[in-house]
Amino acid sequence: MRALLLLIAGILWTPLGQAGGLLVIASPQVPITTISIEQLADIYTSKKTFWDNHIQVVPVNREATSVERESFSQAVFALPPQELGEYWNRLSFQGKLPPIIQTSDQAVLGFVRSIPGAIGYINANQQPTGVKILLVLP
Repeated sequence: MRALLLLIAGILWTPLGQAGGLLVIASPQVPITTISIEQLADIYTSKKTFWDNHIQVVPVNREATSVERESFSQAVFALPPQELGEYWNRLSFQGKLPPIIQTSDQAVLGFVRSIPGAIGYINANQQPTGVKILLVLP
């Protein structure tokens, strides 16, 4: 009985955004069907800027305070979004821009669906259409 109560308490205390994980999504023009954590890290740090079909990679982030951004940053970089912000502050002096920010899953989905080369992430409780699902993150 105690184990059941602990399980229920754990479910109730899990933030809604983390309950289902994240879907890494990409525009239909992206020439891959799966992606690794290492490839995501290269994309979200501007080490990879073009897909193999010569379309520019356009990464999209959620806002730094969102549960989705926190989950993504931990899953891909094992860092909080604030530390990645410091990384981008340094790169901005070299003329490199950070990923575009959208403020909702629907905004990310709409952007990725409409921009060739775009890649982003949304809560896994979404049922996206018009995009490729490349990876499911816990």
